[in-house]
Amino acid sequence: MQRFGHWFDSPWRRSLLAALAGALPVLAFPAPALWWFAYVTLVPWILLLRTAPTARRALYDGWCGGFGFMLAMHHWLLPNLHVFTFVIAALLGALWAPWGGLVRHFLAGTPGPGRVAGALVVLPSGWLMVELVRSWEGLGGPWGMLGASQWQVTAGLRLASVGGVWLVSFLLVALNVAVAVLVSVRASRVPAVAGLVATATVTSVAWVWSPRPDTDGRTRIAVVQPGVIKGADSGAQRFAVEERLTRELVGQDLDLIVWGESSVGFDLASRPDLATRLADLSRATGAPILVNVDARRSDKPGIYKSSVLVGPEGLTGDRYDKMRLVPFGEYVPARSLLGWATSVGEAAGEDRRRGSEQVVMRTGNGLRVGPMVCFESAFPDMSRQLVEDRAQVLVAQSATSTFQQSWAPEQHASLAALRAAESGRPMVHSTLTGVSAVYDASGERVGDWLGTSASAAQVYDVPLARGTTLYVRFGDWPVLAALLILAAWCLGEGVRTLRVRRPAPGPRVPPARTVHGSPARPGR
Repeated sequence: MQRFGHWFDSPWRRSLLAALAGALPVLAFPAPALWWFAYVTLVPWILLLRTAPTARRALYDGWCGGFGFMLAMHHWLLPNLHVFTFVIAALLGALWAPWGGLVRHFLAGTPGPGRVAGALVVLPSGWLMVELVRSWEGLGGPWGMLGASQWQVTAGLRLASVGGVWLVSFLLVALNVAVAVLVSVRASRVPAVAGLVATATVTSVAWVWSPRPDTDGRTRIAVVQPGVIKGADSGAQRFAVEERLTRELVGQDLDLIVWGESSVGFDLASRPDLATRLADLSRATGAPILVNVDARRSDKPGIYKSSVLVGPEGLTGDRYDKMRLVPFGEYVPARSLLGWATSVGEAAGEDRRRGSEQVVMRTGNGLRVGPMVCFESAFPDMSRQLVEDRAQVLVAQSATSTFQQSWAPEQHASLAALRAAESGRPMVHSTLTGVSAVYDASGERVGDWLGTSASAAQVYDVPLARGTTLYVRFGDWPVLAALLILAAWCLGEGVRTLRVRRPAPGPRVPPARTVHGSPARPGR
């Protein structure tokens, strides 16, 4: 055992172990989808951090673990961004350095009940701050938030309806902290068990008391997934395949047909022939078609990715331009400084343009649809805003064909389950090459997935819902609570530090007296 302890003395070995421990949570996400592993996945990392010999080493172990997590979660970017993937993982991994310091501060040595109780609320709050910062679209967005691993767990989806994915992440980290204390600090098992009981209680209360969406009719929506199409003329070939698959839907009594992201590679205003063919399809099927145009616009400069609704009479005028773009995939941040990324990977050669506002579209039969494009489905606030704008169905149009043989398609499809549960509205995730999926207002899957090998049109009988979830009503309140917890802790630490540093009062010296017995008066 002593020799094993010396093994950690090597900084390189310790760094490697921290990176491996940080990478473990990815197993809870698709494709492995070991959702139950999320309940203990942080324990090895926490145990390593609490044994850091110095605070500086704990910061470094936090950074290494964050690097491992980011690299494992985005490993499918390697064929496209190459060495730049490691740079991104290293930069984002640094966000976990302060969290590593927090773990050591609370759990090093033999922490008493007070420190363990503090760890159960401060450490999850610190984790949420990391997720909040990296949720900024310029840093890649909220892909791989710990709470998203529970997308197929009914209890996790119910929690998401109360506090979004943020609440699920908070409770998962608290659960991992409690387990780490149970296995490593015998003297503090009582507060650790109390933490487990509190987590179970919050979940039970959410299960029993949280409002559930009420079914309010049904709608029939079809997803058209053409599959992988390559070649110099892939745009025209893809349109032809989508057209053929859509014609198979004639007579299906549909309310909406959804094509995937970049399903149309030409500006429809400058290609009236394609707009006419889409209008013919809409008349034949009796349903409007929501396509996604990835092309240079004729009415304004630049390339946009836009959700466009086409009805029996042609373009309806409803259009949503994608607002949040994928860094390096659709634009290069600070291109004057980082433009070299285009020479080492498949970064965007020309920046896409951004839309200015979200849009709710009304179809001819009165259905209100809230479109999002690609990784916008990872942002909880976007789906929440669409529901506040009275969208009845959320739609995400996506294309992950570049990462077809990786875990990315399944990870992306799983996000729609969280957004549906948070918002209390059904969500359609339609892609070019899979995985396409539909979820009801509780986040439960409707029908079968269209996998990455499918080229098909599939109809889903989607239950509509009414009512408002607590998350839509109160927003990201777990984030605000975490901020308040951290602020209170910092204030307490500051007061304690001032008390320790305040010099002790010296011995009291009685005033000198004159020969007449009265106190001396200085200055006279």
